[in-house]
Amino acid sequence: MKAAICREFGKPLVIEEVELLPPRTGEVQVKLAACAICHSDILYTEGAWGGELPAVYGHEASGVVESVGAGVTAVQQGDHVLVTLIRSCGTCHYCSKGDKVRCETTFPLDEQSPLRTLDGKPITQGLRTGAFAESVVVDASQLAPIPKDVPLDSASILSCGVITGFGAVVNTAQITSGSSVVVVGTGGVGLNSVQGAAVAGAERIIALDLSDTKLEASKQFGATHTVNVGQGNARKVVKSLTGGRGADYVFVTVGAKSALEQGFKLLCKGGTLVIVGMTADGVKIEFDSCAFASVEQRLLGSKMGSTRLTTDIPWYISLYQQDRLKLDELISARYPLENINEAIVDVSQGDALRNVIVFWNQYI
Repeated sequence: MKAAICREFGKPLVIEEVELLPPRTGEVQVKLAACAICHSDILYTEGAWGGELPAVYGHEASGVVESVGAGVTAVQQGDHVLVTLIRSCGTCHYCSKGDKVRCETTFPLDEQSPLRTLDGKPITQGLRTGAFAESVVVDASQLAPIPKDVPLDSASILSCGVITGFGAVVNTAQITSGSSVVVVGTGGVGLNSVQGAAVAGAERIIALDLSDTKLEASKQFGATHTVNVGQGNARKVVKSLTGGRGADYVFVTVGAKSALEQGFKLLCKGGTLVIVGMTADGVKIEFDSCAFASVEQRLLGSKMGSTRLTTDIPWYISLYQQDRLKLDELISARYPLENINEAIVDVSQGDALRNVIVFWNQYI
C-alpha cells in the first residue's frame, strides 16, 4: 500500500510503498477513505515533539473495516468507522473512571508498529494511527462506528477536530448556559469550540484570530462577535462585551505561548482558562499566580476533548443529522495522497479550516 512517510523533520513527506502487518488479537484493519490534516501532524513533521523516524503521521481518519483480529466484537468487516488516536484498555485506573484519554496501559501496538518498509525495516506509527496511508491497523478501542449514510470525508473531522474542540467545551470545561466564552484561534479545532459553546447555550461567543477569513467563517459556526487580534485590542473588546468583567471561559485552541498568556488577561473573576491547542515541547508560560488565586480563576488542560468515543460520537452524529453540528462546512479542500505536501503547506500558510486527504470516493 502507499503511505506518506516523514524521513527527515522539516522536509516534505515522501510517498512510498509500505507493508502493513495483519491485525492481531484485539486489532482491526481499516481501509481509509479520508484523513484530515491536523496541526498536530504538522508539528510532528516539523520535529516540534521529537520522536523516531521514519514515521507515518495522520490521525484524523475514517474508513471501512477490512478485517478484524481475534476477540474483536464491536465492529465487523464492512462497517464504517472513525479512526482516532484514543487507545484505551477499559480496565486500568483511569479507564475504570471513564477517563479513556488517560489510559495508562501499554498495548502491543505501542511496542511494535504494524508498518514496515518493503525490505522489512520498521516505520513508526505516528500518533498511534499512521493514517497518511491507504490502510491502518489499530486497536479496536480506537474505532467508533458511524452510520453508512454519513459522508466519510466529513466524518473524518469528527476523529480529532470536533472531539477536541467541541469536547473541550462540553466535557472538560462543562460550561454553563448563559456563559460568556472566548475562543482564541478559529481553525478546525477552534471552530468546533465555537460550535460546542453555541450548543451548550453560551450567551456570548467571542472568536479571536489573525485571519479575517477564518473569523468570518466563525460566525456561521455560532460566534456572536469577532476580533482580529492583529488589528484590535482583544482585551478591551472582551471587557466591553462582558460588562467590564472579562469572559467566564477562554479556550486557547492554538499552540502559541503568546496566545496562552493573553488568555489569562481575558478572564473574569472565577473564570476558567482551558488549554486546548498543544504547544511544542518545552514551552513555558508566565502568569501572576497570586492574582490568579486571589480571584479564584482556574486553569484546565484538555486532551482530545476528554472524549468517550462510545457516548460522544453517537451524540455528535445525531447533532450533525439534525443540522446542529456543521461538518461539511469545515472542509476547505480535498487532495489525493500524492498531493499531501501541498495540502500541508496550505494549512500552514493559508486560511484553510481543514484540508482532507481522500483515498477513494465510493462513500464520499
